Amino acid sequence: MVRWIMLLMGAAILTACAVGGGPRSGLPPLERVAVVDAGRFAGQWYVIANIPYAAERGRVGGRVIYRQRADGRFDDLYYSREQSFDAPEELLEGLAWSLDPPRNSRWRSRFYWPLVFDFEVIYIDQEYRYLVYGHPSRDYAWIMARESTINQETYAELLALLGAQGFDPGRLLKVPQFPSQLGQPGFQ
Repeated sequence: MVRWIMLLMGAAILTACAVGGGPRSGLPPLERVAVVDAGRFAGQWYVIANIPYAAERGRVGGRVIYRQRADGRFDDLYYSREQSFDAPEELLEGLAWSLDPPRNSRWRSRFYWPLVFDFEVIYIDQEYRYLVYGHPSRDYAWIMARESTINQETYAELLALLGAQGFDPGRLLKVPQFPSQLGQPGFQ
C-alpha cells in the first residue's frame, strides 16, 4: 500500500512537471521522430535505463506492454518487481494516447485519473528494436528495447543522442533485468 501511495505522489509530481509549462526557460523543444507507426510501436518494451524518479526508483525487471485498443488508444501496462527478483511481479495499469496523430511522436499517459504525464519519442530505430523517449523538461528519460539487454555500443549511442537533446546522460541509470545486475555500477 505504501508503494502505491508513493507511486501516486510521484505521479502527482510528474503531472505538475508535465502540465506545468513545458521545458525550462532557454531549452529548445525536443527533436522528435518524424513518424511512429502505432502498430509497430505496440508490444513489449524492456526498461533498459531511465532517469530515476519516485515511481520507478528501486524497481527491477521493468517492462511495458503497449496494447492498442479499438478506440486507437493504448493500454499502458507496466510490470516490475520491488527491489528483488524474488519479489512478486506487480502490474500497474494505465492508458496512453497520441497527442499528434498520425505522427504519433507526442504521447500522454495516465495511471491515476486525473494525473497525466506527457512524453515525446525522440528516437526509434527502423526495426523498432530501440526506443528513447523523454520529457521536454529534460528531467525524465527512458531507453527501451524489445530485448532485455542491449550491447554497450548501442547503449552509448542512445546516451549520446540524449546528450545531444539536452539531457544529462550521467543521470540515467540502468534498470536491472537480471539478478546478476543488482548492485553493479551504473545500475539503480
